[in-house]
Amino acid sequence: MSTVSIKVMRLPHGAGLPLPCYQTALAAGLDLHAAVPADAPVVIAPGDFASIPTGIVMALPPGTEAQVRPRSGLAARHGITVLNAPGTIDADYRGEVGVLLINHGRKP
Repeated sequence: MSTVSIKVMRLPHGAGLPLPCYQTALAAGLDLHAAVPADAPVVIAPGDFASIPTGIVMALPPGTEAQVRPRSGLAARHGITVLNAPGTIDADYRGEVGVLLINHGRKP
């Protein structure tokens, strides 16, 4: 397996959040964290969607991409998935990484 260096910068609203990282030794991808204040959670109504900020920007090397993929646990327990799965982050994108989530469940 080859190594790729990625520059990552935390935005002010992402201060204190962990950077994307593998949660287990055999994890296929890195976990992202939502940059949402605990006192102002995002509530997604059934059938609705929302862009969830991560509080990070990245500089990917030319010829690479990052992908945002859904987690099976969120889908199985709550009906939440990534709207445009897999979401592609191009090497020349320099904006905040956001995750488009949709609620296919019955509860907000």
